[in-house]
Amino acid sequence: MTSAPTTELPAASTAGVASLRRWERLSFSVAHAAVSLLLAGLSPKGLYAFGRAFGTLEWMINYKRRRRFAQRCAEVAPGRGRPAREFFCRSRCDKLFYLILDRVTREQAATLFSIGNRALLDDAVRRGKGVYVALSHHGAHHIAAIMLAQAGYRVAGVRNRSESAIRRFVQQRLDRRRGEVKNFRIIFSDAYPRDIYRCFQEGYVLGSLMDVAHVHRPNQKFEEVTLFGETHRFLSGPMRVAIRCGAPILQAFIVPGSGFRYCLDIVEQLVAPSNVQDEDAAVTRALQTYAKNLELHVRAHPELMTRI
Repeated sequence: MTSAPTTELPAASTAGVASLRRWERLSFSVAHAAVSLLLAGLSPKGLYAFGRAFGTLEWMINYKRRRRFAQRCAEVAPGRGRPAREFFCRSRCDKLFYLILDRVTREQAATLFSIGNRALLDDAVRRGKGVYVALSHHGAHHIAAIMLAQAGYRVAGVRNRSESAIRRFVQQRLDRRRGEVKNFRIIFSDAYPRDIYRCFQEGYVLGSLMDVAHVHRPNQKFEEVTLFGETHRFLSGPMRVAIRCGAPILQAFIVPGSGFRYCLDIVEQLVAPSNVQDEDAAVTRALQTYAKNLELHVRAHPELMTRI
Protein backbone atom coordinates (compact mmCIF):
# COMPACT_ATOMS: atom_id res chain seq x y z
CA MET A 1 0.00 0.00 0.00
CA THR A 2 1.30 3.47 -0.82
CA SER A 3 0.39 6.86 0.49
CA ALA A 4 1.43 10.41 -0.16
CA PRO A 5 4.56 11.67 1.65
CA THR A 6 3.74 13.71 4.69
CA THR A 7 5.16 15.47 7.66
CA GLU A 8 4.49 13.29 10.68
CA LEU A 9 1.66 14.57 12.80
CA PRO A 10 2.57 15.23 16.42
CA ALA A 11 1.64 12.50 18.87
CA ALA A 12 -1.52 13.36 20.77
CA SER A 13 -2.07 10.05 22.51
CA THR A 14 -1.68 11.05 26.13
CA ALA A 15 -1.38 14.84 26.03
CA GLY A 16 -4.16 16.49 27.98
CA VAL A 17 -5.29 13.23 29.59
CA ALA A 18 -5.38 12.74 33.33
CA SER A 19 -2.32 10.82 34.50
CA LEU A 20 -2.63 7.45 36.16
CA ARG A 21 -2.76 7.29 39.93
CA ARG A 22 0.10 5.46 41.59
CA TRP A 23 -2.05 2.50 42.61
CA GLU A 24 -3.53 2.29 39.11
CA ARG A 25 -0.09 2.22 37.52
CA LEU A 26 1.08 -0.40 40.01
CA SER A 27 -1.95 -2.67 39.59
CA PHE A 28 -1.88 -2.53 35.79
CA SER A 29 1.89 -3.04 35.73
CA VAL A 30 1.50 -6.19 37.85
CA ALA A 31 -1.35 -7.41 35.61
CA HIS A 32 0.69 -6.63 32.48
CA ALA A 33 3.66 -8.60 33.82
CA ALA A 34 1.46 -11.55 34.81
CA VAL A 35 -0.28 -11.73 31.42
CA SER A 36 3.08 -11.37 29.65
CA LEU A 37 4.38 -14.37 31.62
CA LEU A 38 1.26 -16.33 30.67
CA LEU A 39 1.82 -15.41 27.03
CA ALA A 40 5.44 -16.58 27.19
CA GLY A 41 4.50 -19.82 28.93
CA LEU A 42 1.26 -20.69 27.15
CA SER A 43 1.73 -19.15 23.68
CA PRO A 44 -1.04 -16.97 22.17
CA LYS A 45 -3.20 -20.04 21.66
CA GLY A 46 -2.89 -21.02 25.31
CA LEU A 47 -3.49 -17.49 26.54
CA TYR A 48 -6.63 -17.31 24.41
CA ALA A 49 -7.88 -20.55 25.99
CA PHE A 50 -7.10 -19.10 29.43
CA GLY A 51 -9.09 -15.97 28.55
CA ARG A 52 -12.11 -18.00 27.51
CA ALA A 53 -11.93 -20.03 30.73
CA PHE A 54 -11.72 -16.80 32.74
CA GLY A 55 -14.67 -15.39 30.77
CA THR A 56 -16.71 -18.51 31.45
CA LEU A 57 -16.06 -18.10 35.18
CA GLU A 58 -17.20 -14.45 34.99
CA TRP A 59 -20.32 -15.56 33.14
CA MET A 60 -21.11 -18.01 35.92
CA ILE A 61 -20.70 -15.61 38.86
CA ASN A 62 -21.50 -12.12 37.51
CA TYR A 63 -25.25 -12.56 37.36
CA LYS A 64 -26.00 -8.79 37.35
CA ARG A 65 -24.03 -8.15 34.17
CA ARG A 66 -25.37 -11.37 32.68
CA ARG A 67 -28.89 -10.14 33.30
CA ARG A 68 -28.16 -6.71 31.75
CA PHE A 69 -26.76 -8.37 28.67
CA ALA A 70 -29.78 -10.67 28.36
CA GLN A 71 -32.11 -7.68 28.57
CA ARG A 72 -30.17 -5.75 25.96
CA CYS A 73 -29.90 -8.78 23.71
CA ALA A 74 -33.65 -9.30 23.86
CA GLU A 75 -34.13 -5.68 22.71
CA VAL A 76 -31.79 -5.72 19.71
CA ALA A 77 -31.62 -9.37 18.67
CA PRO A 78 -34.88 -11.12 19.55
CA GLY A 79 -34.95 -14.78 18.70
CA ARG A 80 -31.18 -15.20 18.93
CA GLY A 81 -31.36 -16.80 22.37
CA ARG A 82 -28.98 -15.55 25.02
CA PRO A 83 -25.35 -15.69 23.82
CA ALA A 84 -24.17 -14.32 27.17
CA ARG A 85 -21.34 -16.79 27.68
CA GLU A 86 -19.76 -15.84 24.35
CA PHE A 87 -20.14 -12.17 25.29
CA PHE A 88 -18.18 -12.71 28.53
CA CYS A 89 -15.51 -14.86 26.86
CA ARG A 90 -15.01 -12.41 24.01
CA SER A 91 -14.86 -9.43 26.36
CA ARG A 92 -12.24 -11.08 28.59
CA CYS A 93 -10.07 -12.17 25.65
CA ASP A 94 -10.18 -8.66 24.18
CA LYS A 95 -9.09 -7.15 27.51
CA LEU A 96 -6.22 -9.62 27.92
CA PHE A 97 -4.93 -8.97 24.42
CA TYR A 98 -5.36 -5.22 24.73
CA LEU A 99 -3.36 -5.18 27.97
CA ILE A 100 -0.29 -6.64 26.23
CA LEU A 101 -0.79 -4.90 22.89
CA ASP A 102 2.59 -3.21 23.27
CA ARG A 103 4.22 -6.65 23.00
CA VAL A 104 2.68 -7.42 19.61
CA THR A 105 5.24 -6.83 16.87
CA ARG A 106 4.45 -5.79 13.33
CA GLU A 107 5.21 -9.32 12.14
CA GLN A 108 2.84 -10.87 14.69
CA ALA A 109 0.13 -8.35 13.82
CA ALA A 110 0.36 -9.39 10.18
CA THR A 111 -0.67 -12.93 11.13
CA LEU A 112 -3.46 -11.86 13.49
CA PHE A 113 -5.08 -8.99 11.57
CA SER A 114 -6.93 -8.96 8.27
CA ILE A 115 -9.05 -6.50 6.30
CA GLY A 116 -12.27 -7.58 4.66
CA ASN A 117 -12.91 -5.88 1.31
CA ARG A 118 -9.41 -4.40 1.49
CA ALA A 119 -9.45 -3.22 -2.10
CA LEU A 120 -12.18 -0.69 -1.24
CA LEU A 121 -10.02 0.74 1.55
CA ASP A 122 -6.85 0.83 -0.56
CA ASP A 123 -8.64 2.49 -3.47
CA ALA A 124 -9.90 5.17 -1.08
CA VAL A 125 -6.41 5.69 0.38
CA ARG A 126 -4.86 6.04 -3.08
CA ARG A 127 -7.02 9.10 -3.73
CA GLY A 128 -4.67 10.91 -1.35
CA LYS A 129 -7.37 12.86 0.47
CA GLY A 130 -7.71 10.67 3.53
CA VAL A 131 -10.45 8.21 4.44
CA TYR A 132 -13.16 8.37 7.07
CA VAL A 133 -14.24 5.03 8.58
CA ALA A 134 -17.57 5.09 10.43
CA LEU A 135 -17.39 2.65 13.35
CA SER A 136 -19.72 1.70 16.20
CA HIS A 137 -19.64 0.41 19.77
CA HIS A 138 -19.26 -3.21 18.70
CA GLY A 139 -15.95 -5.03 18.70
CA ALA A 140 -12.46 -4.12 19.87
CA HIS A 141 -11.89 -0.95 17.85
CA HIS A 142 -8.82 0.10 19.90
CA ILE A 143 -7.07 -3.16 19.02
CA ALA A 144 -8.01 -2.88 15.35
CA ALA A 145 -6.72 0.71 15.14
CA ILE A 146 -3.27 -0.21 16.43
CA MET A 147 -3.01 -3.28 14.21
CA LEU A 148 -4.14 -1.27 11.18
CA ALA A 149 -1.31 1.17 11.90
CA GLN A 150 1.13 -1.73 12.18
CA ALA A 151 -0.11 -2.89 8.77
CA GLY A 152 1.34 0.33 7.31
CA TYR A 153 -1.67 2.65 7.21
CA ARG A 154 -1.65 6.10 8.76
CA VAL A 155 -4.40 5.84 11.36
CA ALA A 156 -6.13 8.41 13.55
CA GLY A 157 -8.95 7.86 16.00
CA VAL A 158 -11.43 10.31 17.51
CA ARG A 159 -12.30 9.51 21.11
CA ASN A 160 -13.49 11.03 24.35
CA ARG A 161 -10.84 12.63 26.54
CA SER A 162 -12.27 10.87 29.62
CA GLU A 163 -10.69 7.48 29.02
CA SER A 164 -10.61 4.49 31.36
CA ALA A 165 -7.47 3.81 33.36
CA ILE A 166 -6.56 0.69 31.38
CA ARG A 167 -6.69 2.57 28.08
CA ARG A 168 -4.46 5.29 29.46
CA PHE A 169 -2.02 2.67 30.75
CA VAL A 170 -1.85 0.81 27.45
CA GLN A 171 -1.58 4.02 25.43
CA GLN A 172 1.35 5.21 27.54
CA ARG A 173 3.14 1.93 26.91
CA LEU A 174 2.42 2.22 23.19
CA ASP A 175 3.74 5.77 23.18
CA ARG A 176 7.12 4.40 24.23
CA ARG A 177 7.08 2.24 21.10
CA ARG A 178 6.64 5.03 18.59
CA GLY A 179 8.87 3.15 16.14
CA GLU A 180 6.27 0.37 15.87
CA VAL A 181 3.11 2.47 15.96
CA LYS A 182 4.36 5.80 14.64
CA ASN A 183 1.47 5.93 12.17
CA PHE A 184 -1.14 6.10 14.93
CA ARG A 185 -2.49 9.17 16.67
CA ILE A 186 -5.52 10.19 18.68
CA ILE A 187 -7.74 13.25 18.34
CA PHE A 188 -10.01 14.11 21.24
CA SER A 189 -13.64 14.78 20.46
CA ASP A 190 -13.52 18.15 22.22
CA ALA A 191 -10.54 19.36 20.17
CA TYR A 192 -10.77 21.87 17.35
CA PRO A 193 -11.93 20.49 13.96
CA ARG A 194 -8.69 21.66 12.36
CA ASP A 195 -6.99 18.49 13.65
CA ILE A 196 -9.49 16.37 11.71
CA TYR A 197 -9.05 18.54 8.60
CA ARG A 198 -5.29 18.09 8.86
CA CYS A 199 -5.58 14.31 9.17
CA PHE A 200 -7.53 14.11 5.93
CA GLN A 201 -5.13 16.49 4.21
CA GLU A 202 -2.24 14.26 5.30
CA GLY A 203 -3.93 11.12 3.99
CA TYR A 204 -4.85 9.46 7.28
CA VAL A 205 -7.49 6.78 7.75
CA LEU A 206 -9.58 8.40 10.47
CA GLY A 207 -12.18 6.47 12.41
CA SER A 208 -14.74 7.35 15.06
CA LEU A 209 -17.75 5.78 16.76
CA MET A 210 -20.87 7.45 15.45
CA ASP A 211 -23.46 5.71 17.63
CA VAL A 212 -22.80 7.84 20.70
CA ALA A 213 -25.12 7.64 23.71
CA HIS A 214 -25.29 11.41 24.18
CA VAL A 215 -24.29 14.58 22.36
CA HIS A 216 -22.27 16.36 25.04
CA ARG A 217 -21.60 19.76 23.50
CA PRO A 218 -24.11 22.12 21.88
CA ASN A 219 -21.77 22.89 18.97
CA GLN A 220 -21.44 19.24 17.94
CA LYS A 221 -23.16 18.38 14.66
CA PHE A 222 -25.62 15.51 14.83
CA GLU A 223 -28.40 13.84 12.88
CA GLU A 224 -31.47 12.06 14.21
CA VAL A 225 -31.53 8.45 13.05
CA THR A 226 -33.95 5.58 13.68
CA LEU A 227 -32.20 2.52 15.12
CA PHE A 228 -34.09 -0.52 16.43
CA GLY A 229 -37.31 1.50 16.30
CA GLU A 230 -35.98 4.34 18.45
CA THR A 231 -34.71 7.79 17.53
CA HIS A 232 -31.03 8.42 18.27
CA ARG A 233 -28.71 11.35 17.76
CA PHE A 234 -25.58 10.33 15.85
CA LEU A 235 -22.59 12.65 15.53
CA SER A 236 -22.05 13.81 11.97
CA GLY A 237 -19.18 16.31 12.39
CA PRO A 238 -16.31 14.07 11.17
CA MET A 239 -18.44 12.88 8.26
CA ARG A 240 -19.11 16.47 7.20
CA VAL A 241 -15.42 17.33 7.44
CA ALA A 242 -14.60 14.28 5.31
CA ILE A 243 -17.02 15.42 2.60
CA ARG A 244 -15.53 18.92 2.58
CA CYS A 245 -12.02 17.45 2.30
CA GLY A 246 -13.00 15.06 -0.48
CA ALA A 247 -12.31 11.99 1.67
CA PRO A 248 -14.28 8.82 0.88
CA ILE A 249 -16.52 7.59 3.73
CA LEU A 250 -16.58 3.88 4.52
CA GLN A 251 -18.40 1.85 7.14
CA ALA A 252 -16.64 -0.99 8.94
CA PHE A 253 -17.04 -3.44 11.80
CA ILE A 254 -14.38 -5.21 13.85
CA VAL A 255 -15.07 -8.94 13.78
CA PRO A 256 -12.97 -11.17 16.07
CA GLY A 257 -11.91 -14.73 15.43
CA SER A 258 -10.29 -17.41 17.54
CA GLY A 259 -6.75 -17.05 18.87
CA PHE A 260 -6.77 -13.24 19.10
CA ARG A 261 -7.45 -12.79 15.40
CA TYR A 262 -9.29 -9.67 14.30
CA CYS A 263 -10.76 -8.54 11.01
CA LEU A 264 -11.62 -4.99 10.00
CA ASP A 265 -14.59 -5.75 7.79
CA ILE A 266 -15.24 -2.91 5.34
CA VAL A 267 -18.98 -3.09 4.68
CA GLU A 268 -19.44 -0.49 1.96
CA GLN A 269 -18.72 3.04 0.85
CA LEU A 270 -21.30 5.35 2.35
CA VAL A 271 -20.28 8.50 0.48
CA ALA A 272 -18.18 9.09 -2.62
CA PRO A 273 -17.24 12.79 -2.27
CA SER A 274 -17.01 13.31 -6.02
CA ASN A 275 -20.75 12.63 -6.26
CA VAL A 276 -21.84 14.97 -3.43
CA GLN A 277 -23.93 17.92 -4.52
CA ASP A 278 -25.83 18.54 -1.28
CA GLU A 279 -23.89 17.92 1.95
CA ASP A 280 -26.95 17.69 4.20
CA ALA A 281 -28.70 15.21 1.91
CA ALA A 282 -25.54 13.11 1.55
CA VAL A 283 -25.07 12.93 5.34
CA THR A 284 -28.72 11.98 5.89
CA ARG A 285 -28.55 9.17 3.33
CA ALA A 286 -25.22 7.94 4.68
CA LEU A 287 -26.46 7.76 8.25
CA GLN A 288 -29.62 5.95 7.24
CA THR A 289 -27.49 3.34 5.48
CA TYR A 290 -25.11 3.25 8.46
CA ALA A 291 -28.03 2.54 10.83
CA LYS A 292 -29.43 -0.20 8.57
CA ASN A 293 -26.04 -1.94 8.38
CA LEU A 294 -25.58 -1.54 12.13
CA GLU A 295 -28.91 -3.22 12.87
CA LEU A 296 -28.01 -6.18 10.66
CA HIS A 297 -24.60 -6.53 12.28
CA VAL A 298 -25.86 -6.36 15.86
CA ARG A 299 -28.59 -8.91 15.21
CA ALA A 300 -26.01 -11.25 13.70
CA HIS A 301 -23.39 -10.65 16.40
CA PRO A 302 -25.03 -9.48 19.66
CA GLU A 303 -22.10 -10.91 21.63
CA LEU A 304 -19.86 -8.16 20.22
CA MET A 305 -21.74 -5.32 21.93
CA THR A 306 -19.40 -3.30 24.14
CA ARG A 307 -22.04 -1.04 25.68
CA ILE A 308 -24.89 -2.74 27.54
